[in-house]
Amino acid sequence: MCLIAQVTETSRRVAETPRRLEKIDLLAELLRQLELDEVEPVVAFLCGYIRQGKTGAGYAALRDAAAPPAEIASLEIREVDQAFASLARTQGRGSEERRRELLRALLARATQAEQRFLTGLLFGEIRQGALEGVMLEALAKASGADAEQVRRAVMMAGDIACVARSLFESGPQGLGRFSIELFRPVQPMLGQTAADVGAALDGLGEAALEFKFDGARVQVHRSGDEVMIFSRSLNNVTGAVPEIVKAVRGLPARDFILDGEVLSLAPDGRPQPFQVTARRFGRKLDLDRMRAELPLTPFWFDLLYLNGQALIDEPQKRRFSALEELAPPDTLVPSVVTGDREQAADFLRLALDRGNEGIMAKARDAAYAAGARGQSWLKIKKAHTLDLVILAAEWGSGRRRGWLSNLHLGARDPEKGGFAMLGKTFKGLTDEMLAWQTEQFLKLEIGRDDYTVYVEPRLVAEIAFSDIQVSRRYPSGMALRFARVKRYRTDKSPADADTVQTVRRLAGL
Repeated sequence: MCLIAQVTETSRRVAETPRRLEKIDLLAELLRQLELDEVEPVVAFLCGYIRQGKTGAGYAALRDAAAPPAEIASLEIREVDQAFASLARTQGRGSEERRRELLRALLARATQAEQRFLTGLLFGEIRQGALEGVMLEALAKASGADAEQVRRAVMMAGDIACVARSLFESGPQGLGRFSIELFRPVQPMLGQTAADVGAALDGLGEAALEFKFDGARVQVHRSGDEVMIFSRSLNNVTGAVPEIVKAVRGLPARDFILDGEVLSLAPDGRPQPFQVTARRFGRKLDLDRMRAELPLTPFWFDLLYLNGQALIDEPQKRRFSALEELAPPDTLVPSVVTGDREQAADFLRLALDRGNEGIMAKARDAAYAAGARGQSWLKIKKAHTLDLVILAAEWGSGRRRGWLSNLHLGARDPEKGGFAMLGKTFKGLTDEMLAWQTEQFLKLEIGRDDYTVYVEPRLVAEIAFSDIQVSRRYPSGMALRFARVKRYRTDKSPADADTVQTVRRLAGL
């Protein structure tokens, strides 16, 4: 039996050391002490989330549930996990009061340090630095498994906590069950940002260049007539895209997994803005009307599985070659293979002229690194943009009075945990965006002062900027110049935001 006090203390000690190896040792030491049914919740807690996902408990509920802290630590991990499960199950009439009662009962049994930790978990604010990469190595050390095998299993499963349970239940051989399989989506491979085509080719050499669309990422699984389509965040969206299901059923293979994007195209064939395509995935959807107004067109760029054979470890050139044999040419992403800077620049101009975001440059010999944002895939856009998390917003003045306007922008910090602020912006916001973000921020509020509302770091926005300058004003040591909001990326989670390391690289620091 393990107490939440032990988890809280480990989190504190991990936060206080800058040494990665010491973090790993501290986590491994705790993991070895756990009973089997404690592994999943503890791994999730120390990675900064809870297994149950959203509990419906917001800042107001937590404020109203405040209770004096307990003097003695007695709260068990099982009890905390069960309390979170009860919160997540509570729905319907009277649910808000019931959630407050559950929270009050939980917090009344927690010490002051435990209350801070539990509050951080509920709001995604754990900052001890035990992010997934560190936890992966701690799991390997505590169990005797190979770290690379643990990492691969997590990428295949998309859930580090369930992999940890299997690892401690069955040993390293338990990782074998986590391989790519039909109808279990894997985390999509992601790209890092390159300053320009020259920088991309310097790193990759001869590369496969592809149009970078401003659409909705999808992963398609088919076996016979059964088809399932998953979003970037691995949600099942099959019912929202019947024309894609029909197109996939027409392909000449029995079993496969495709990676690609779907777009709403204008009558002239140019892609519509992402917000238009995203309307096809709304919660309340008049499907017949929306399908007639906004038909979707698929463009495939990767093939991960074909007729019983996993292709995920094959090089990109082999996967794309197999894709060309499977899918019609007009459904493939426009692409070219080159190591020539001039040809690459011409291809980028072509992509931009046709209304796309830019291009992707992909290493031809690289495997598909599910869930990873590595140097094998690089994105090159017309203007500098970063996907950043909103940390707070300031009340507007003048015409914007009554709306939350000036945004505090944060880049993800994998080393320290949390987000590092890169500046503020109120530019690029339409009246519609101001109204929407004000409503959303007030739902996510975790605190405020006279003119600023601080929010849970959940919303991601695409921010354009001219350049990056050194700044003593922010702990990151950097600030964006002439930043403006291009759009909100409702298809992305905070874990998908660009990192401090990416920003430093773009700044040449």
